[in-house]
Amino acid sequence: MARPQGALFGINLLGKKKLEGGSLADENLKRSKLAEAWAFMEWKWKYAPRLRKFKNLHAGEDCFILGNGPSLNKMDLSPLADYHTFGQNKIFLIFDKVDLNLSYLVSVNPYVIEQSKKEFEEIYCPVFLSHTASRNVVADKPHIHRLHTLNVWSFYDDITQPICEGHTVTYVSLQLAYYMGFKRVFLIGVDHSFKQQGASHEVQVYEGDDENHFHPDYFKGQKWQLADVYGSEVSYHLANYFFLKDGRQIFDATVGGKLEVFPKVNFEDVLGKLKKKKR
Repeated sequence: MARPQGALFGINLLGKKKLEGGSLADENLKRSKLAEAWAFMEWKWKYAPRLRKFKNLHAGEDCFILGNGPSLNKMDLSPLADYHTFGQNKIFLIFDKVDLNLSYLVSVNPYVIEQSKKEFEEIYCPVFLSHTASRNVVADKPHIHRLHTLNVWSFYDDITQPICEGHTVTYVSLQLAYYMGFKRVFLIGVDHSFKQQGASHEVQVYEGDDENHFHPDYFKGQKWQLADVYGSEVSYHLANYFFLKDGRQIFDATVGGKLEVFPKVNFEDVLGKLKKKKR
């Protein structure tokens, strides 16, 4: 999709027109936008070129994208070690139960990245992080890749350009899968149901065991942002449109999931019909 000119920053770099009564807030906003622009230029020069090697790397293949809902605990995930998989956020908390042999890991939320930086730096597979959220937080390593995720709301087919977070990390993974050429994508653990009170994106500290994710310690005693269920659905419809338009498809194999956007399929039935990845 073509990007509107100036959509990323909206900065008056030449400073010819000063805002009326130029307040401290105005100046802080300008500094913030300039910092955002500088971060973008750094990403474009230093990190974007490294993403080109993933273009159509898996053309015509199938993959699974793993959400982190409690439904993962109702599944035998061990067969996934033989298939292409995108893990997300704190999926590493399940590694003591099952060896997923992940293909990729994706995270864009600043709180998750701050809380998981050690695990991201030490994991065995390629990791895709929001450049803005991981900048000066996660160290540069050969397996760490940075995405620019601050573009206007749409579905993007080129990760070497700015893309969109779409209110859920799964939307970022779908854009990655599209860029890599995957023809069929199967979602699991995308329960699309949260026990929460407050406004979408509101930052809270999770009290007690985490009931929204597969592990009780997922956000226990830590900051998290309340889910935007409706915003996520809009993004999923966009992803579905672009996949179908290109002759590709997204399926939902989540056990008991509440999402009603993609065709529902049975996880066990699907496994018997897919080609395994090459070791």
